[in-house]
Amino acid sequence: MLVVSYHFPPVGGAGVQRIAKFVRYLPEFGWDVSVLQAANPSVPLIDDSLLAGLPADLVVERARTFEPSYATKQTVGAPGSAARGGVGAAAKRSLRRAAAIALQPDAQVLWLPDAVRRGRRLLGRMSHDAILATAPSYTNLVVGAMLARHSGLPLLTDFRDEWDLSSTYWENAPKDGATLAVQRRLQRYVLRRSAAVVATTAASTARLAARATEAGATPLARCIYNGWDADDLRHAAEVAPAVPRRDGVFRLLYTGTLWNLTSIAPLADALTQLASTSPGLLRRLELVVMGRKTPEQQAQLTRMAALGCAPVDVPYAEHPVAVATMRSADALLLLLSDLPGVDRVAPAKAFEYFAAARPMLAILPDGETAGLVRSVEPGAHFVPADISGIAGWLAQRLSGNTVSRELAGADRTAAIARFERRALTGELAGVLDQLVAGRAA
Repeated sequence: MLVVSYHFPPVGGAGVQRIAKFVRYLPEFGWDVSVLQAANPSVPLIDDSLLAGLPADLVVERARTFEPSYATKQTVGAPGSAARGGVGAAAKRSLRRAAAIALQPDAQVLWLPDAVRRGRRLLGRMSHDAILATAPSYTNLVVGAMLARHSGLPLLTDFRDEWDLSSTYWENAPKDGATLAVQRRLQRYVLRRSAAVVATTAASTARLAARATEAGATPLARCIYNGWDADDLRHAAEVAPAVPRRDGVFRLLYTGTLWNLTSIAPLADALTQLASTSPGLLRRLELVVMGRKTPEQQAQLTRMAALGCAPVDVPYAEHPVAVATMRSADALLLLLSDLPGVDRVAPAKAFEYFAAARPMLAILPDGETAGLVRSVEPGAHFVPADISGIAGWLAQRLSGNTVSRELAGADRTAAIARFERRALTGELAGVLDQLVAGRAA
């Protein structure tokens, strides 16, 4: 199988985990893999630890992108420089908007010409039975569709995030009618070319199947959740957490990006309420926030610092360190904002939280993720509007009324077993087997 993924190790970030684990375990289910990735990806994170475990004989084809470096994009896109006003700031705003409108479906479209050329070369050099394209970026799906059309191979499109939701909520995504029309047209093109569609929640799978029907297509549709890897837990036991443990504090950890879909504002509201009723408790809280933060979310951390519980702000850490830090926590914070469509989202980190066997504070709307959390840890879920409930949960823990940092039990083990990466890869292999069998018939 040919995997089309702009982002692939050593590129870092939570989104890379899914496809890297599929590539690692697919040979156990009878599928050899080749990978088409970006040669010079414009990305913020490199994580060499993600290379561990990939097949030693993995065939990798690298295609160049014409994007500027990530540092250059950050300089042009820095909100502080645009806010200062003047001709230069106006020019930067105009440049950002023009680029966002012109580069569809995303900036990685500048990878497409060389990706298609090198993908065709690879398919001509080696025999393949299927193509898998994973998104975001959605350019990957367009590349996969073009290669499937050229080769006649069945295409499996893997939606880590729904295209419609990304178009709605991505930072700096243009929302004008013309751009959204282009996005919808490209999505229809991809769905018509797809022999199978996979998504990370059952609700997203159903939504994408409906979109395919609207496009006149009937691909096989399957939900394959994100998951956790037993090897990651073993390796994490050998490294130190990003922040050493301190005695006498309750460590609450959040890992991942803080942005409009994962706002930490409900926690800030709960801490504000707690500060007015039991200010002494806040001194026992150590809030560790690991990952990227948008300026709006950074302002929420500043707000919490003013209450006397200064968050420990940690940048991205390599994956083994991130898992070790999860294991060092007294509780793990899971966030989803109460926005339309978010009930169909399941953050990838939720499954590693389950496997870390630490208590959770899950602040998210009712939906599929809330149901998964309740099935593993009843009592851990609060909707974002339940500020008093969140404050009460915090007060109980900060008062020392908690049983253990470690959660165990046969029921919990059984509940999370289906999310182990090897088992999930077996589900993917089953879909691929079905596609190839159908093609042969």
